[in-house]
Amino acid sequence: MKGFGTDEQAIIELLGNRSNKQRVPLVITYKTAYGKDLIKDLKSELSGNFEKTVLAMLKTPIMFDVYELKDAIKGAGTDEECLIEILSSRSNAEIQEINRAYKTEFKKSLEDAIRSDTSGHFERLLVSLCQGNRDESQNVDITLAKQDAQALYAAGENKVGTDESKFNAILCTRSKAHLRAVFHEYQQMCGRDIEKSICREMSGNLERGMVAIVKCVKNTPAFFAERLNKSMKGLGTDDKTLIRIMVSRSEVDMLDIRQEYKRMYGKSMYTDISGDTSGDYKKILLKLCGGND
Repeated sequence: MKGFGTDEQAIIELLGNRSNKQRVPLVITYKTAYGKDLIKDLKSELSGNFEKTVLAMLKTPIMFDVYELKDAIKGAGTDEECLIEILSSRSNAEIQEINRAYKTEFKKSLEDAIRSDTSGHFERLLVSLCQGNRDESQNVDITLAKQDAQALYAAGENKVGTDESKFNAILCTRSKAHLRAVFHEYQQMCGRDIEKSICREMSGNLERGMVAIVKCVKNTPAFFAERLNKSMKGLGTDDKTLIRIMVSRSEVDMLDIRQEYKRMYGKSMYTDISGDTSGDYKKILLKLCGGND
């Protein structure tokens, strides 16, 4: 590339040593200096997962989420795991911003896109999450937590069939601090982890969605550590998930994710990424990872 000469190492250094706020303006700086489109030039010079990672790093976090959601919805199959991952882990403010940007970018609301692509209780769960309207207070009312725990027990383990809408209401509206208290009370009350109950009572995408919310509430970095491990273990790598998490969490909670990864799997994430990827793609992922634990 003119002005770069495709020097992959230079690109890795340039992007890898800057924050997202410093990287995003490079697109306009490049156009100002060379009268050319940086994204187009990168697309023509790079390829594969390295290209995907570089392009992801040049989007703002919100726009990256917006395009990942769009990709998850479009086409034949829906990538439900991606929808669940993004919607269950972002804050209200982030989800509201994603909604605005999605509408601007694609002239269709995210909610409409989700509705046209999913159905049943799973659709309702995603629509609830995409409101970005969860209670975000830190206060916990133990009496209410006990009531919620009882309501969940009555809606699941303690009845024939499952009242999914009760689970939906509690898991999608209550604050994270409150839900942690609810899960604790639930465990005390029926001697079973809420996750286990959800797995016994539900199946498919709805089960995966509810379990993801529970995991995010309990320990968000552990949720991502598990997703990363799953993307790498076994035959073949789920590069889309690997890239998405490495890029989107690199300035949020990467250190915590690395700690949880080490605790959960007994080896560093750095080691696993090194063993599972190669070339420039590996180099840039390791930059995002930071250090070896």
